[in-house]
Amino acid sequence: MKYVLTIVLALFTISGVLAQGITVSGTVYEAAQRGPLPGVNVVVKNTTIGTVTDFDGNFVLTNRQVGDVLVFSYLGYITTEVVVRDANPLNVTLQEDVNALDEVVVVGYGTSTKKEITGAVSVVGAETIEDLNPQRIEQALQGQVAGVQITSESGSPGSGSNIRIRGISTNGDNRPLILVDGNVIEDLSVINPGDIESINILKDATAGIYGVRAANGVILITTKTGKKNTDLKFSYDAYGGFQETSRKIPVLNATEYAIIVNEAFTAGGGVPPYPNLFGLGEGTDWQDEVFETAPIINHNLTVSGGGEKSTFSFGSSYLTQNGIVGGPKANFRRLTSRINFNSDLFKNFKLTANLLYTGTNRKTLPENALGSVLFNALNNAPTFSVKDDNGVFTLSEGLGNEVINPLAQIANTFNENDVHRLSGKIGGNYAFLDNFTLESSLQFNYAEVTGRFFSPTVFYGSGKVFNVDRNFVVDTKNIFRDYTWDTFINYNAEFWEDHSLTATLGMSLFQTTGQFGGSQGFDIPDNSFSNAFIEQSSDVINFNEQNNTVGKFDSRLLSYFTRLQYNIKGKYLLSGIIRRDGSTNFGPRNRFGYFPSGSVGWIVSEEGFLQDSKLFSFVKLRGSYGIVGNDRIGGNRFRSILNGEGAYVLGGQLLFGRAAGGISNPEIAWEEQKTLDIGADLRLFDSKVDITLDYFNKRTEDLLVSPPVSGILGAAAPGSGSPVVNAGTVENKGFEFVIGYGSDPTKDFSFGVNYNATFLENEVISVNNGVGFIPGGSFGVGQDPPARMENGKPLGYFFGLQTDGIFQNQAEVDAHATQANAAPGDLRFVDINGDGVIDNDDRTDIGNPIPDVTMGLNISLNYKDWDFTAYAFASIGNDIVRNYERNQPLVNRSVYTLNRWTGEGTTNEFPRVTTGATSNILFSDYFVEDGSFVRLQNAQIGYTLPRRIVDNVGIDQLRVYISGNNLFTLTEYRGYDPSASSGAPIGAGIDQGFYPVPRTYLLGVNLKF
Repeated sequence: MKYVLTIVLALFTISGVLAQGITVSGTVYEAAQRGPLPGVNVVVKNTTIGTVTDFDGNFVLTNRQVGDVLVFSYLGYITTEVVVRDANPLNVTLQEDVNALDEVVVVGYGTSTKKEITGAVSVVGAETIEDLNPQRIEQALQGQVAGVQITSESGSPGSGSNIRIRGISTNGDNRPLILVDGNVIEDLSVINPGDIESINILKDATAGIYGVRAANGVILITTKTGKKNTDLKFSYDAYGGFQETSRKIPVLNATEYAIIVNEAFTAGGGVPPYPNLFGLGEGTDWQDEVFETAPIINHNLTVSGGGEKSTFSFGSSYLTQNGIVGGPKANFRRLTSRINFNSDLFKNFKLTANLLYTGTNRKTLPENALGSVLFNALNNAPTFSVKDDNGVFTLSEGLGNEVINPLAQIANTFNENDVHRLSGKIGGNYAFLDNFTLESSLQFNYAEVTGRFFSPTVFYGSGKVFNVDRNFVVDTKNIFRDYTWDTFINYNAEFWEDHSLTATLGMSLFQTTGQFGGSQGFDIPDNSFSNAFIEQSSDVINFNEQNNTVGKFDSRLLSYFTRLQYNIKGKYLLSGIIRRDGSTNFGPRNRFGYFPSGSVGWIVSEEGFLQDSKLFSFVKLRGSYGIVGNDRIGGNRFRSILNGEGAYVLGGQLLFGRAAGGISNPEIAWEEQKTLDIGADLRLFDSKVDITLDYFNKRTEDLLVSPPVSGILGAAAPGSGSPVVNAGTVENKGFEFVIGYGSDPTKDFSFGVNYNATFLENEVISVNNGVGFIPGGSFGVGQDPPARMENGKPLGYFFGLQTDGIFQNQAEVDAHATQANAAPGDLRFVDINGDGVIDNDDRTDIGNPIPDVTMGLNISLNYKDWDFTAYAFASIGNDIVRNYERNQPLVNRSVYTLNRWTGEGTTNEFPRVTTGATSNILFSDYFVEDGSFVRLQNAQIGYTLPRRIVDNVGIDQLRVYISGNNLFTLTEYRGYDPSASSGAPIGAGIDQGFYPVPRTYLLGVNLKF
């Protein structure tokens, strides 16, 4: 019996202990910074029992039971549940919820939540930028955002990119407005991508709140800052690696070259220059000589923290990158330093300040043009060696006036540019009368851009246009300043229980000025770059004095704006904007313009008939329409100024002085863009599937163009030019589709897939400049411009002759329309107008540089401490003009020349080779190729050391990774890079020998402590 009593007593004792519960404690961390997260709600599931993490992310809950489920929630992070197993401390990591509907998104002069946005806004977060490791911010946008197309001007270090949001809207400046922490930034090369917290892209009429500068869309960049009540945190990110060319164009080796040249000379009635082919072998591969493996290194340090009332963040970075062509002769270096400071100075007053310094040094080589290094590498004869027996660079004799030894060209090129830029902002936010806030800020940019170009005395060969008989140096110094003062009042009120109103009233003042200066001096001592300074030269020429110019500009904008945002029951949304912009680029009669826009939204999922839906987690329908102005033309085009050159006869002597410059037009007015957007945002299956749909139509009217005018009016005089008139309309319409899926099937494994596609149709509706079209671009030597802006066609379409195969025999030549110098083996052109003669009147539409569809695919996988990401991008339907081949008898050629016509029936695609006169060199669709491509933009695999290891050494995170950029490209285009473009509205897509975007391999580390 006593044993029974003992057992019963023991059971009661154990029950009492269990009933008393255990104490559960732990720390909550954020995944991105791996630092403690204060203010996290910790609640026992299905109860009201809970607590909040303290300054160090710690929490304690007493009297808990084994098996309790703790729910951890924090705004902007994915809610996480953890089961209590025992009394051991818990380490909980919260992942940022990039798709959270309550995530705050920066919009014009304010913020909103994703849920309540009524415009077409896309967001790119810091995590995506870190995965891509771009050298420039634009590279992080390609393939990430529907409706945004990025093309590279070149793959050389420090080169720029072209950003187009929903097509090409004008024949002028198509750049979007870019704001970094509210400050206008024109050149994104000055920003360190590692400093960026988020990028928001405004694509529709809601961008109209920013007025005239927002006609081509707005990109809002927010840099990293500290968080309140956090200790001092350090983040060090670094990577290093190497770059190589992603492609070489197959050209003829020495033996193949000699065979083709002999055949061409024979066909032209000449003597074959290579009677003995023995011993020629492979010869010199000039591309192998020019291309090299180039290093790239980047360091980035960020320090952040905050107290109860203030936060700060400091960042500094250094990037150095050599070129895959020229190595250190094409080096780019960038040093950035940034500081952000925010403080609640008083209960109702907040101060914001930031300062950014950027210093860059860029050395460049001739590229993307006739006579560039790659142009010469492709066209130089493989029978020449790099240097002769005496160690002197060989001369490219007999190859025409432009083709020279590319290694000699690199050695004799000295071109260096330095940029020192300081950007800053200081602003305050004052809250008063419960519902009002007054915000004012002053932003500024100051940049000094200096350049030094030295051209030594050099001889490249007989008659070469690049020969220099007298050395010279050119020094330039340009200074740019701009200031923006924004002041606005916000009124926020809630009434009738479920109605809310936000009203904004403000003004903006912008001024930009510039000062240009430069000089040229001759006879540098010792023909040496080390002595190449104006002070050591003779016969110095001042460019401003030579050109009768003052070398200055001053442009200003004055704007007033108001916006009303109305919200009913959290599901009916309305926003209206009107802005009055004034620009000094227009005369007094047209200086000011009024530009309204509006948007509506309906959160359908808040309606009763969808609240219990198992399919739809969130449904929002939205639409917007508005008008935005554009003033991006040169200054003083509405009035005549004395910046031209005049010749006068006084006292029997011919004297030169000033005269009126460009022809003025006092009636020029605002270019107007009318934008319609209808969209839907959907989330399905417990928000695991995210879908965004948009239809858009952008119509730009009253285009600012320069029409052809008679020389009698003086347009051809030195310093003069055609007037600017409002004379054209362009329309871009299309459809955007975005879908994403994310899931975490197990505790250790999660993945996400995102796909976006943009379908675009561009059409010129009218060009009212007197002739109905505007030409542009260049092809070959001495030929008419190959691109046009014309009614009923895409902007910048290719205009040339259309081919119909190859003449196979003389009978076909005789039966065809008259074609100059036609013979069997030549291209057969189509007689479009049927007049029996092939001439310029037979030119027609032969290609479109604008893609029909652009797509992006992003994949992310996470397994325990391993992570993998991959990003792909595609462009479909765009055409490219092949213009990197020089038409001279002895230049080298691409390998497809081996498939040339050699007799009847041999080919119907590639013409014969000959030194005789032929029409084969005329611009035609023979030179137009399909530029569609699919590219693996980036792939990265990383490993994060487990917390049990890093905690022991006192750090928050240590991650190492390997990454590859531009790993492969699938395309039928035969040039270096189908993604490159000059970016010109008329003349883009003409490949002069584009410097390819390099393939890059990186090894990197992310350290946080």
